[in-house]
Amino acid sequence: MRQHRVALLVTATALAPALLLATPAFATGAAATTATATTAAAATDTPVDDMSLDDLRVAVARILGDKASGKAVVREANKALDAGTADALRAFLKTGFRLAQAEDDRVAVFRILG
Repeated sequence: MRQHRVALLVTATALAPALLLATPAFATGAAATTATATTAAAATDTPVDDMSLDDLRVAVARILGDKASGKAVVREANKALDAGTADALRAFLKTGFRLAQAEDDRVAVFRILG
């Protein structure tokens, strides 16, 4: 029984990128999310490292305002906003957003497979 679960997990992990990239509905959703992150960071044409605290808050708020933002993205964005420091907001925009989005993508894949 346990071997079947392990085999299913390995198969799901191996097929996840193919399923996400090959299906048009998923490709459109991923592009919209990526466009949101790019738009949020590039709205002022200023690199994240050079943004003011207000610009960083606006960029994170735009990500929060996107309907496609999943639970992990919302959770991490709220943590960054609650911290209230420029370093926390920059860390979210540089890496935290992508990691949270990957978590939301994994959840979506397992819902589809389940």
